[in-house]
Amino acid sequence: MRTRLLVAALAVVLLLAGCSSGGTRDDGRITLRFQSLAWQEESVEANKELVAEWNATHPDVRVEYVQGSWDSVHDQLLTSFEGGEAPDIIHDASDDLADFAYGGYLADLTELLPARLKADIPRRSWQTTTFGDGIYGVPFLQEPRVLIANETWLKKSGVRIPTPEQPWSWAEFRRVTKELGSGDGKYGIAWPLKEPVSATLNLSLSAGGRLFHRGADGKVTVRFEEGDEVVPRTIHDQVNTDRSASPTTLGSGGSDTLPGFFGGRYAMVPLGFSYRQQIVQQAPDGFDWTVLPAPAGADGLAQGVSPQTLSIAEDCPYKKEAAAFLDFLLQPRNMVRLALGDWMLPTGTEALADRALRTPEHGWATGTALAAHLRPAPAQTVRGYPEWKDKVATPALQEYYSGAIGLDELRDRVEDDGNLVLARYQR
Repeated sequence: MRTRLLVAALAVVLLLAGCSSGGTRDDGRITLRFQSLAWQEESVEANKELVAEWNATHPDVRVEYVQGSWDSVHDQLLTSFEGGEAPDIIHDASDDLADFAYGGYLADLTELLPARLKADIPRRSWQTTTFGDGIYGVPFLQEPRVLIANETWLKKSGVRIPTPEQPWSWAEFRRVTKELGSGDGKYGIAWPLKEPVSATLNLSLSAGGRLFHRGADGKVTVRFEEGDEVVPRTIHDQVNTDRSASPTTLGSGGSDTLPGFFGGRYAMVPLGFSYRQQIVQQAPDGFDWTVLPAPAGADGLAQGVSPQTLSIAEDCPYKKEAAAFLDFLLQPRNMVRLALGDWMLPTGTEALADRALRTPEHGWATGTALAAHLRPAPAQTVRGYPEWKDKVATPALQEYYSGAIGLDELRDRVEDDGNLVLARYQR
């Protein structure tokens, strides 16, 4: 009886192992599970086409496409890692990787990636997926935050139109939005800040903001300094002093602002570069819009980004085969296809030079001009950042932008409460 129970238990273990990461079939063929977070129709199509092309030319290593979701990816991955059921190849974002990398869930790609791929992607992009001495993801798509503007409104107003070569300063940007707002329910800007932390931190790099400071001992502390004040103070004053920014959109997502933008309530909306696809699809006939660079500060057009990434699970038994698939997926011609499908910018220098990504149509040329100014997001390698963001920074910024608290209280909460949170992850 005991022997039968042991055999049965072993069978269950083997079954579960076969249901988790990639495995081999009876015919010896390897199967790798690739979880993609692509969601736009063009992006999903591009990813599935590339998987099909790989499978057609690699009969011994089959890739199975698995659809994931940005809304739940962190918790879903954590559960799958702990349960031994993680996909072999993982699509995520660089600001979600730190805890997974330090937790031993992701494979170090340093010796797995081909020299071609390492050389094609700039060092600043690799910094977003480097934790300690290892590389735990390939950064492959990125998007700057830009100003989507009502072109007719701006031209009629006579304000100076910024370019990547001559952008607005943050002070000029505030003056322009005040001039564009008419006070009759029309606003110069609509800030969609349902999730305010990423936008605030990433744009603050242009003003010299850092917020997170790593000491010689490797520990990170939060300091809200002069450069960190510029962006939040600008937004606060647009909403509460100038009345040039709509107060009702502060709790909105980016898509929520588009009906008002099309309806002539807002002259501009700061959005991620990929929102252009929704605008192309949804804008009414005859609506003229343009893409402008975000304002520049003491550090020019510098802006933080958290690129989309591709990683390999540490439990994947076929890491070399998985790395070969990543090399195929991120060949320059394929990276261009993925970028066009997601309406984003590739990190690869060869793909970024493609003519299809440098056309003035739909603002592609403006986006590619900003690529050289993109930097790792300030919180990129900070352990405990998700908790700090959710429990400390998000409510504090929301209250500050709405006028409920002042700048001093914002600083105290972000620093004091934030350092208490981070300390728990750095013992």
